[in-house]
Amino acid sequence: MILCVRFHHEAETGVEAALPALLGLIDDLSPVVQALPPDSALVDVGGAERYFGQDAAQIAAVLRVRALAHVGAGCAIGVAATPMLAGMAARQAAPGTTLTVPDEVRAVAEFLEPLPVAALPGVGAATARTLRSYGLGTVGKAAAVPLSTLQRVAGVRMGREVYEKAHGIDRTTVVPNASARSLAAERAFSHDELDQDRHRSALLSITEELGGRLRVEGQVCRSLTLTVRYADRSTTTRARTLREPTAHSVALIGAAYRIHDSLGLQRARVRALSLRAEGLTPAERATRQLTFDPVDDRARRIEAVADRARARFGPRAVVPGTLAVRARAPHRA
Repeated sequence: MILCVRFHHEAETGVEAALPALLGLIDDLSPVVQALPPDSALVDVGGAERYFGQDAAQIAAVLRVRALAHVGAGCAIGVAATPMLAGMAARQAAPGTTLTVPDEVRAVAEFLEPLPVAALPGVGAATARTLRSYGLGTVGKAAAVPLSTLQRVAGVRMGREVYEKAHGIDRTTVVPNASARSLAAERAFSHDELDQDRHRSALLSITEELGGRLRVEGQVCRSLTLTVRYADRSTTTRARTLREPTAHSVALIGAAYRIHDSLGLQRARVRALSLRAEGLTPAERATRQLTFDPVDDRARRIEAVADRARARFGPRAVVPGTLAVRARAPHRA
């Protein structure tokens, strides 16, 4: 089955800024995700249904709860056997609900019949007006006439398209795209860690790792999501959209530290930290705001040299000084 998820967010920035983090939540449930910016995504949950032992509607319910809890975004979800029907169901679903169209011929017909013909994807205003002028203003009425009639009214190509879609025929599939991709890294502590300095050192380490992996793959990310796992196995997740897509370690580390500091973990018994870089796009497509800051330019040159050294001598050839010092320091009990 296919989910079409339409997000809505109360923040002034809207859902577009939060979309990468939301796609990361979906990616935890199914790897077959097609982002539909600015506020939607298609998800093929066929494999997830078998893996989790839940049906599509149950998976949709889990996703709604996670989106609200982790990102503060509500969503309306359509569930159907094809992307077209799932998308139409999502548009009919009320916010915070799931509308399921069963994979049965009669159920599909009952769902489509009362909808205006303009609700069919690809049917524009002009085609809809033409069909209405012939008394074919609903999907049910369009489905009731022969293909030849629709082709005389709307043209050969469009007539066939209306005929097939009015009968629920959809040959499209969910096509995973780069917008749905993410990279993640995690550091687990050997014991329940209270030391804030060790939290930050672990965060520095995984952020450096993510930055290096992004640059090796020629990618930049739009947002970071930090997940903290505690001694009682509960978790806290926070996301932050970056000022601009980047793979620059200095920018990533600054954002990661700000997320961490916002959690107020002064007395938290932390078991693990994980960081996910989300909303990946090819670096050559990204734009970077020009800066005349010599410190930033120098940091980028050093970063490029360090990347070349790691590629030649291994990932531990160059590490931040803080991590090198801590690696040599004895562990405090």
